[in-house]
Amino acid sequence: MNTPSTPSAQPAEKSALEKATMRKVAWRTLPFLMLCYFIAYVDRVNAGFAALQMNHDLGLSQAMFGLGGSLFFIAYILFEIPSNLAMQKFGARLWIARIMVTWGVVGGLAAFAVGPYSYYLGRFLLGAAEAGFFPGVILYLTYWFPKAYRGRIVATFMVAIPISSLLGSPISAALLGTDGWLGLRGWQWLFILEAIPAVVLGVAVFFILPNRPDNARWLTPEQRDWLKQRLEAEARQAGPVAHMSVLQILKNKYVLALAVVYAGSSATSNALSLWQPQILKSLGLTTMETGLMNGIPFAIASIVMVLWGRRADKSGERIWNTALPLALTSGCLLATQLVGGSLAFTMVLLTFILVGTYSIKGPFWALSTEWLSASTAAAGIAAINMLAHIGTSGATWMLGAIKDATGSYPLALLPLALLTGLGAVIVPWMGRSQSRDAAAAPAMPLPAATSSSVA
Repeated sequence: MNTPSTPSAQPAEKSALEKATMRKVAWRTLPFLMLCYFIAYVDRVNAGFAALQMNHDLGLSQAMFGLGGSLFFIAYILFEIPSNLAMQKFGARLWIARIMVTWGVVGGLAAFAVGPYSYYLGRFLLGAAEAGFFPGVILYLTYWFPKAYRGRIVATFMVAIPISSLLGSPISAALLGTDGWLGLRGWQWLFILEAIPAVVLGVAVFFILPNRPDNARWLTPEQRDWLKQRLEAEARQAGPVAHMSVLQILKNKYVLALAVVYAGSSATSNALSLWQPQILKSLGLTTMETGLMNGIPFAIASIVMVLWGRRADKSGERIWNTALPLALTSGCLLATQLVGGSLAFTMVLLTFILVGTYSIKGPFWALSTEWLSASTAAAGIAAINMLAHIGTSGATWMLGAIKDATGSYPLALLPLALLTGLGAVIVPWMGRSQSRDAAAAPAMPLPAATSSSVA
């Protein structure tokens, strides 16, 4: 019996109908979802640039700034599974629209923080508002894309993260230059102006995104029938996480292992998105130089991320395509202890760190959605992301606390090195465990619809 990560699990040849259908689905859904996620990440991490002015104005130490980032993820964790289950009940179009409008309003109100406690409240509310968007979109993509496409599709969607830092960094740096307009500080204008697109796009979601292929008028009847048959056939092939309650999913060994693996990548990408501007600024750069230099590692990572996702889909291999980037990230995080104050070496290492941490996104989520049955996908995706963000929350706080205690950013990055290293070890173990479980289970015949759907 083949596991989801073996090359033989991939369809040998694509029909003209399949190619036309998937091309249309990709162009109709992905660009808009990428734009929404781009705005989500800009609104999540723009505090990293705001901190260059805001920390002084609000009296925030590095540890206090990190605590605010941690509170974002605590709220995100608390509301994530309920949000995904609500999306399954109310439909993607309505629920994603609600999420975006809410976080846009909350993000804009962050401009009116007056001290540490209002800053903490703002970050907590932003986490609660944004909770469910990312796992909701991952779930939404499973409604439209068969398993063989998910590595490249998720990688392409998630390229919005590094692009948000690539493009958002100089924009955020420039907005800090609005200092004094209408009596507001630059960091306040940054929060206000970067929140507006979320509200506008949230309204647009309701009119642009169909809930399921059945609602897609831009697909021909033949294309709709093919896609529904393919997805329904795959849904009948249960993965190792099947037919469980939410509590059982939270205790499942595969879900827990996947959460630990993703915690390293999530913690690293979120921590660097939030802290990297301050790391670079500490090396003697101006605010605008920081904005320009900050985007370079993200630009390179965005290209490699898409190429790696395509490679993972082409080979059909998920385990090592997830483990190797994690090992690269861990090794480069450890190597930051050796660079001293060198801007050039720091930039090289930050680039490789981000290449590793973003390259796992596509193969990791493809692997995760393959191991979750249709009945557990909504809660399972949210559970993996929720549990992973517990690690993200702790790492964000620890980075600030260690920096305050030692004065060293490289030392503050050590917990991230350990977490990503642990993930690199767990992934191959998961693959072997799943293979043993699959071999021990009775063989299940594939549904008849499968053969016609991949012809």
